[in-house]
Parts: sequence; structure tokens; C-alpha cells
Amino acid sequence: MVVPTRYSMELVQTTKNAMKVLYLSAWYPTHRDAMAGLFVQKHAQAVEQQGVDVRVIYSETTGIQWCKEILQQWKLLKREWGIPDLVQMNVLDKNGLFALWLRLRFRIPYIIIEHWSGYLPENFSFRGGWHGYVMRTIAKHAKCILPVSHQLEKAMKQCRIRNEHWQRIHNVVDDFFFLPITSFTIPLKSPTKFRLLHVSCFDEKAKNIQGILRAVRKLSDQRKDFELVIVGTGIDFEIDKAYAETLNFPQCTLFFTGEQTPYEVAQWMQQSDAFVMFSRYENAPVVLSECLAVGLPIVSSNAGGIPEMISSAEGILVPSEDEEALRKAISQMIDHRADYVKESIQLTGKKYSYQCVGAALLHLYQTILDQSFD
Repeated sequence: MVVPTRYSMELVQTTKNAMKVLYLSAWYPTHRDAMAGLFVQKHAQAVEQQGVDVRVIYSETTGIQWCKEILQQWKLLKREWGIPDLVQMNVLDKNGLFALWLRLRFRIPYIIIEHWSGYLPENFSFRGGWHGYVMRTIAKHAKCILPVSHQLEKAMKQCRIRNEHWQRIHNVVDDFFFLPITSFTIPLKSPTKFRLLHVSCFDEKAKNIQGILRAVRKLSDQRKDFELVIVGTGIDFEIDKAYAETLNFPQCTLFFTGEQTPYEVAQWMQQSDAFVMFSRYENAPVVLSECLAVGLPIVSSNAGGIPEMISSAEGILVPSEDEEALRKAISQMIDHRADYVKESIQLTGKKYSYQCVGAALLHLYQTILDQSFD
């Protein structure tokens, strides 16, 4: 249960004498935003399933107030829980100052899991100067850095982030994406129309939804045997929806559903024929992991870490910003959907399960605590 305050400390029941791991997170779900840092919460749940005792300290504040809240939570935690065996930072940020202090004061090792796209050239916002020096120092003293893609690791190294040990880690997919759904609350797909699905947070700068709309609108002039369903909401939802209206899609070709629950997203995936994404930059998007768990083939731009996730057996990749290539790839997918075997795609998706990710993290924790790392 997450205490719904400006800071949060996750409390769970675990086996006595279990390994204790403290999570320090830049983002974490709260009552104001249940989606922020959801991937961090899922990592915590994955290792909890492996018998690890996890606590999460998180503060939304900055400056002196951040220091006060972090120390307040640490004092409470140390009194009630004791000293952790290991610290996991989720994103290299100011929390690293606290992790480094814990290492120097209590000799607690820490690792860093990195999700941030600010290292990527397309969204570059890594700060140099004193800030950069501090972040590099924190990174250097971590036992291991775990980016969610090799592309992100490369980008971090280009920012002169240095460490002796790098290891890729996957994000976690909810169990219900792996299971067949027998009762649906969403519209079932038509047997005569190919359903193309996009799930988005509607951040136009990153997701390029308008590029999808233009490519699909052009395709609709050439064939009428498909529909595009766009699920989700976000900062650019109204802008993109209004833009779609200016394109004058044929009737019953384009549908916006608005916000849906994760379970409803799983239903949409199971009731679709293919997924489309046209992002300008990405690391390792969870939505593609979810598609793989469902067994849904994918048409996507080859941005960031996406080529590491999708092979020719799972879908088609096109250059980012190449709308004509996207149009052709969607048409090809419609004509050759039978070439993509659901069961084979699902086998690829198993590595994103709670069991697999939790076991991988537990193995890393044990390796570090056994002092197998130099």
C-alpha cells in the first residue's frame, strides 16, 4: 500500500529475514497520478514475488524540502525496518546523493536502473557543468547500471557516464496480458475489417501521432478493409483529435476511445490485428512489451531501443518520420497478417513477465551482496 502523501513509503508483508532492498525513485504512482513511475512499482512487485522485502522512498519536492522529506522518511524507515541490504535507484537524479551518502555512511551498495530519454540525441536534456559532474560521480560509484535498452546505454556513455558493470533490464508487463480474455467490455473487431491499434499518452513531440494519422489517411484512399483505433489520452489529445477531423477520414475508419484501464488496453490488443507506433524517440516502450505478451504483431518506427525488441518475426520497422514507408508497411501487414504467428510472438514476450524480470533482478542483487562484483 502506498501512503498517499507528498512523499511515499511502500509497506509490504514479506518473509522474516528476507533480503531488504530500498527503492529510491524519481517517479512513483500517487493518488494524483497513478501512472507516474508505474514501471518502478512493477519492478518492486516483481522482486517482492521473489521474496525480497522492498520499501520505496519517494518525494515530489525539490531543494531543501526534498532533503527534509527524504531524511524524515529515512529516519522512520531505519527505526521500523532497519538498514537495507541494497539500494536501487530508479533514474540517475538527485536521489543519487542520498544513495551515495548511504554507501559512505553504512556501506550499502546501490544500483541504478535508467529509463530517462533525456540522454537520447532526439530529446537531449542532460546537463553538464557541476550537475553533470555530480551525476557522473554517482554513476561511477554504483555497483551496476541497468538501462532498459542498449541504445540508452550507448547514449549514456556518450554523456561520459562511466561504470564497470552494465546490464540491460526489462520493464514488467501485467500478468493479464499473457492470459486469454473470454469476456470483453469493448467493441469486438469486425470479421471483415482489419483492426489497427495505437495506444498512446498523446505526447506529440515523442509519439508523432499526426504522422500516423496522415499515413493512415492516405492508405484509406487506396483500401477500405481496415480501421484505426487510438486508445488513451494526454497533453495533446484534443490537438491530435482536432487535427484528425481536418483530414476528413472516411466514415468508420478512425476511432478515438479516450482513456482506458490497463485491463481494457489488454482487451483492445486481443481484439486487434496489429499495433502501430511511429515515435520519434523511445527507450523500451512498455506498450510494445504488452503487444508481445498478447501475441500482437507490430508496425513501428525504428526509434531508440525498439529494434532491440522487435524482429522480423514480430513485425515491421520503418524509418522514423517516413510516412510513406509507414503507409506501405501497414498495407503489407494487412495483406500478410497470417505470416505473424501469435504463439511465437508470445514466446518472445515471456521475458517481460513478473517472474522473469523479478528473477533477473534477484540474481543481480544476490551477485552484488555475494561480492561477486569488484
